[in-house]
Amino acid sequence: MLLKAHSLDYSIDSIPLLKNLNIEVAAGELVGLIGPNGAGKSTLLRLITGVLKADRGDIFYNGKTLREISPGERAKTLAYLVQGARAHWPFSVEKVVELGRLPHQQWWQSMGEQDKEKVEAALALTETKAYRNRVVTTLSGGEQTLVMLARIFATEPQIIFADEPVAALDPYHQLHVMELLRNHATDTRAGVVVLHDLSLAARFCDKLYLLNHGEVFSQGTPVEVLSDENIAQVYGVKSLVNCEGEGVSVTPMYRIKDSHP
Repeated sequence: MLLKAHSLDYSIDSIPLLKNLNIEVAAGELVGLIGPNGAGKSTLLRLITGVLKADRGDIFYNGKTLREISPGERAKTLAYLVQGARAHWPFSVEKVVELGRLPHQQWWQSMGEQDKEKVEAALALTETKAYRNRVVTTLSGGEQTLVMLARIFATEPQIIFADEPVAALDPYHQLHVMELLRNHATDTRAGVVVLHDLSLAARFCDKLYLLNHGEVFSQGTPVEVLSDENIAQVYGVKSLVNCEGEGVSVTPMYRIKDSHP
């Protein structure tokens, strides 16, 4: 198992945000974290990437605890695209993407030919070549998200963690980003993505964890998790669900009266 988190608890000011939570990610999987606002999705992502420390529980990567992996190795292995990813430095797009190669360099080294090839490939993959010379802070929010994703691909991590990566994107780029994450999760690599769009979750993810009130309400394949009953109980809405065949979609129809998930 590439990633295994066991019995995670996390609280703020004695208020539990995650309770006895377990998650597993195998190589080749794109795993989706879904659930209503405040369910604990982003908190879980911060815990398993080491941004936050769990009150209880263990996190394993390839059999090693997160504590046993050096910061340098983490930087090569794990990549985290935060929600609403933005650049805060007046660098060119190309320079920002080049930062993705830093984990592979010693402090005295400069960009080599291989590094330049990886940067070029990341720009092409994310379709950001057209504004490689633009100052990144002058780009739109959606464009900046693509640039930050390009930086991640330049790193060549084993696991990509992405928190609502398509929220600021138009339909074309939503599909593009999900295709990139799906294609990344092959052989020895994987991805974990927080999504609100259940149709995208159903179409691209191998496995889903449906969170509610800091706990796993349901887990399994999209067909198993995205049932009428689960969506009604957790989200409080009636939906039309098609998770098989052509035209995979989950369409919310109306709120269920007197329902308070």
